This record gives sequence, structure tokens and C-alpha cells, in this order.
Amino acid sequence: MTAHDPQQLAWAYLSAVAQGPSIHLATLVEHLGVEETAHAVKTRDLPSSLEEKTRARAHIDTAQRDLDLMAAMGGRLVTPDSPEWPAWRLLAFDGLDAAAGEVPPFVLWVLGSRDLSELTERSVAIVGTRASTSYGEHVTAEIAGDLAVDGWTVTSGAAFGIDGAAHRAALGVGGTTVAVLACGVDRAYPSGHARLLRQVVNSGAVVSEYPPGTTPAKFRFLARNRLVAALSDGVVVVEAGWRSGARNTANWARKLGHPVMAVPGPVTSASSAGCHRMIREGEAHLVANAVDVVEVSGPFNLVDSESDAAAVRDIDSLKGNSRLVYEALPGAGSRSTNELSEESGLLISQVRATLPLLELEGFVGSDGSGWFRAK
Repeated sequence: MTAHDPQQLAWAYLSAVAQGPSIHLATLVEHLGVEETAHAVKTRDLPSSLEEKTRARAHIDTAQRDLDLMAAMGGRLVTPDSPEWPAWRLLAFDGLDAAAGEVPPFVLWVLGSRDLSELTERSVAIVGTRASTSYGEHVTAEIAGDLAVDGWTVTSGAAFGIDGAAHRAALGVGGTTVAVLACGVDRAYPSGHARLLRQVVNSGAVVSEYPPGTTPAKFRFLARNRLVAALSDGVVVVEAGWRSGARNTANWARKLGHPVMAVPGPVTSASSAGCHRMIREGEAHLVANAVDVVEVSGPFNLVDSESDAAAVRDIDSLKGNSRLVYEALPGAGSRSTNELSEESGLLISQVRATLPLLELEGFVGSDGSGWFRAK
């Protein structure tokens, strides 16, 4: 038995209680701190609405066991206060409907030695039907392999069919790939992909928001799809039926403001009916190769002309948290993250997630004294 950091034990305990995303627990952690929140849940010293949501599992404390298992497997628990938390990737959830469950993960359980934030910095998701055709697998291998050679991380859900073909293609060219699971990372699902998942761990990472021991369930696959979309610059759908998990992933990408792409197939192929529908109805860009994919989902939608660049940098284009953080900065001089939190009224975690995005877009900069306006 390993002695773990008290905060990690608290995060692991709350993850097992929540069994997935929990905006209520996340908010409480922001206000009380993670150890205090864990104690409040255990002792049921909570508001009645939250006590009802945690009552069923509050007595189950598998934190020590879960962290020991992850350490033995070469994995770890990545939390919102971790340097490798993909904060700017998850920033898009701020504008969605939290009451409808459109929220970021509470924590992430990760197998693989690579930094998760770096792995997802330049990533494309490739998803599609489990009942893939030879045509679909061939196109997937071409696109995923070329993207991986060019340094893109290929992200998918490790399912049979298109998902598996995408992972294998990235691995085949010595590239990087990330698999997002709808169960604990200690479980190979599907079991036929146990060897593939071990290879993914060596190349990139296997990720889940569910603690070890969690079994797959339909609602977890739907929740998993939002993470596949969130951790990528864009989503490519290769073969999908009228109703499919791949189209659900595409819907999440659109909600999060990420481009959706679809590969056309034979007009007689039922496996491509969903792709054709998305293209026809303007839900997806038509792509045929990796060059098309990069053109649509290239990093930060870089612009060519000075006039377009000026429009992107226009302060009036800032919305939501980005606008609040920018306006909290002084006209001259700089402010710390804590000062920006107080001035903007946002939580510190929200400020920390927003600043890198503003910096990438050229609105702010930082030095030893804090953050300052660059425009």
C-alpha cells in the first residue's frame, strides 16, 4: 500500500462517489477545497439537494485501492488542479447548459506516461461505425496515418470498426493516439482490443472520467463521446448510419464549437448514409484525405490576410469568460490570477483556463509580475 497525497485521495474518493461528471461537486470543490468537500460528503454535511445526489455512494471509499491500482498499472489520476489538466480544451463547456449535463469531466484517469495536455494540444478525432466496410477502414487508415506522420494526435473511442482502424493506423506509422473509454481504464473494452489498448498506452494515453472498476453502460458511451470531441481540434466521421454514436460525437463537436468533417462513401452504402446526410444538410465539411482535414481543423483557424487577423483580434469579438477576464486587466500594468478572479467574479480555475486561450489569440501576455493586455 502506497501513501498517497491527501488531495489525491480526496479527488479519487469524490470521483468514485460521482461516477462521472458532476457540476455540483466541482462547484463545491471550488468553494471549499477538495479535502473539505470529501469530508462534507462522507459526513453528509451538505445542502439537501447535493446530499441526495451523493447519498447512495457516500459510504464507498475506494480511493486508496484505486490509486494503488493505477500506480501499479503505470497510470495516474489527473485533476483540475494538475499542470497537465487540458484546461483550455475543456473551456468550451463554459457556454453550454450545465443543467442538461453538458459539463466537463470531474477528473480524468489516465494510463500512459505522456503529458495529457501536450497530447491533446494538436489532435483530431476520427470516429465511425463498428460495422465498418473495407472501404471505410482503408480511408480511415489513410487519413489517420497521414495525420499521425504530420504530428497530429489521433483520438478515438477504441471501439471495433472505424475507431480501431484509426488507432491502429496511428500506431502503424509510429504516431500518437489517445483512446477515451466509457469504463474504467483497468478494463479492456471491448475485450478484443486488449492488445491494441496496451499499444495505445505505450504511444499516447488511455483516458476515462470513470474510476477503476467501472463497467461500460450506454449512458457512459454517450458521455464519453463529448470527451472525444472536446479533446480534439475537429471530428472526422468515417461511415456512420442514420442514428449512431459517431453522429452523437459530431453533435458534441458542434456544441463545443469544433469543426465536423465527414467522408463520403458509395451512394449505395448504408454505412455511409449518416455521413451523406451530414454533408447534405450542412452539418459537416466533406473531406477525402488528411490535407482536407488539416485545412478545416488546422490549429486555431489561422488566418492569412492582415484584415482577417485584425478581425480575429478585435476586442468586440470576445464573449463570455474571455471578455470578463480581458476587461479585468488594467489598461497599463499587470494583474495576478487571483486578482483577475476577484475583479472578474470568475473562479480561479475559470480564469486559469481562459488566459491561455486569450494569449494564443494575441489578446494578453504574461511576465514575472502577472498578466497584461497585449492589445
